Amino acid sequence: MAAGMEYWSWPPRYDENYSPDPGSRCWFPHRETMHAADREAAILKRLQEVCAYAYEHAPFYRKKWEESGFHPSQLKSLEDFESRVPVVKKGDLRAAQEAHPPFGDYLCVPESEVFHVHGTSGTTGRPTAFGVSQNDWRSIANAHARIMWAMGMRPGDTICVAAIFSLYMGSWGALAGAERLGAKAFPFGAGAAGMSSRCAQWLDILKPAGFYGTPTYAIHLAETAIRDGRDPRKFGLKFMFFSGEPGASIPSIRERIEDLYGAKVYDSGSMGEMTPWMHVAGSEQTPGMMCWQDIVYTEVCDPKTHHRVPYGQRGTPVYTHLERTSQPMIRLESGDLTVWTNDATPCGRTYPQLPMGIIGRIDDMITIRGENVYPSEIEAALSQLSGYGGEHRIFITREGTMDEMLISVEQDGEGWARGEDSQKAFHATVATQLHNMLGLRSVIEIVAPNTHLRTDFKAKRVVDDRQAFIEMQARHLKVSS
Repeated sequence: MAAGMEYWSWPPRYDENYSPDPGSRCWFPHRETMHAADREAAILKRLQEVCAYAYEHAPFYRKKWEESGFHPSQLKSLEDFESRVPVVKKGDLRAAQEAHPPFGDYLCVPESEVFHVHGTSGTTGRPTAFGVSQNDWRSIANAHARIMWAMGMRPGDTICVAAIFSLYMGSWGALAGAERLGAKAFPFGAGAAGMSSRCAQWLDILKPAGFYGTPTYAIHLAETAIRDGRDPRKFGLKFMFFSGEPGASIPSIRERIEDLYGAKVYDSGSMGEMTPWMHVAGSEQTPGMMCWQDIVYTEVCDPKTHHRVPYGQRGTPVYTHLERTSQPMIRLESGDLTVWTNDATPCGRTYPQLPMGIIGRIDDMITIRGENVYPSEIEAALSQLSGYGGEHRIFITREGTMDEMLISVEQDGEGWARGEDSQKAFHATVATQLHNMLGLRSVIEIVAPNTHLRTDFKAKRVVDDRQAFIEMQARHLKVSS
């Protein structure tokens, strides 16, 4: 065990009865605030242990590393790890599971030891199965409890988990963390017709301290509650933590949710494959996200070279488990985009930060007349506007040499009811806002409130559909003529 690092062993072992002093800001005071260089020395030793373990137990890694000329004995520094260990991509995992069903040849424990099965939905191809051992499940619970403690939640608090309970890891990880924290777990779920009205009713009755879901759903839930005559601020929520989509680190969206509920908003979440997914998360004092490097080692890398970019620059997160023995991910490329920094944190933790959170997926980028645009940037621009109705759709077509984009934006009920002049004025405001923030002019359509479908899960606001693009373009030309 590294000197002074609480519960730092391989394989991980935690005391399930442990709880910090109630007044402590940190779950593990030394581990979270130690000098970063000392932590990195411990992380290097752990990476050596993890790589040796995977080489012995996973034909997937052994074959991949031998093909690239890497052996765990060569790992002498974090620079060696970056330069010698090849990245893993999601396609590699799907191929491994197709060849070695159901969990792939990177499962490092006997299949009989799999305790939980989760995975991707498979809506765009073969689903990926996550096989999690019982010991790993407890490590996940301990990690999530630790981070929820950092957000301010405490034993005895009631925490509502308002996310779909299915293959999706987010809801189950939040539930496991709440249970380990010693909180009153309230797994309400989401997804069924009429469920949002019932959720608002239950929140009004129970007055929970914490809430987990997606930012989109939190806004939809508040709108539903207000429509039903309830005030979301009277739910008594203090802590709202989110994952699944960008938003909670975008100031305008975070402020909107905080204003609706009168609660503090926290961003968290990486990938289901990387659960404990809260290993990138904010704290009560530090907004955005921190990279909890002693749970999952995070590098922000150039998407082409997979070498770390300097602090202050954009790149894609590359993740490595430090506490998983069943399906350890070693240099898994996320495909997301972020910016990382390494400034002093208000909470005193010595982790690198993602101050803007996860900006979006690199392959979601839209190139319009030479400008790169991310859907989250459009959402951030619209969310700042008075009169925005809460939903929009981005219609694109990729048939030409560059993407073409049209944006359908809801106006709120009050503005829409004032008629055509109000709608035209809002149109001009939207066009100006997007031009100022994105540096390009966009074709805008203003539509009535509730035109676009709300969701209980991750919002899908980009419509990559040639016919839908043509239909919206025709409507725009008709209105403009």
